[in-house]
Amino acid sequence: QGQLVESGGGSVQAGDSLRLSCAASGSTFTRYAMGWFRQAPGNEREFVAGISWSDRTFYADSVKGRFTISKDNAKNTMYLQMNSLNSEDTAVYYCATNYSPVIVNTSPKAFRSWGQGTQVTVSS
Repeated sequence: QGQLVESGGGSVQAGDSLRLSCAASGSTFTRYAMGWFRQAPGNEREFVAGISWSDRTFYADSVKGRFTISKDNAKNTMYLQMNSLNSEDTAVYYCATNYSPVIVNTSPKAFRSWGQGTQVTVSS
């Protein structure tokens, strides 16, 4: 199982964009579905976006049309392009590996091998 390392977080103004990266060791992306989650203080960890081994994508309703998930298998890196950020997007963002090649369950319990997280702070 590959280790995951997130990067790209930061502090931005409402309406700005950020791109998060998740680097993995090994052939994680070609064997398993992947996902992005976020957790704000006092809240449970919630699903943001997911991508299957075949590049089928899934999004939470709250980010549809604003966020785009993608991956580069050759670079073993997954991305989350976040546009039109607002204060409700403030959270620690995590990437994780699913137990299967496809996403059938967006619960955090369906994912393993979590990264350490990267903070995203959006000021209004």
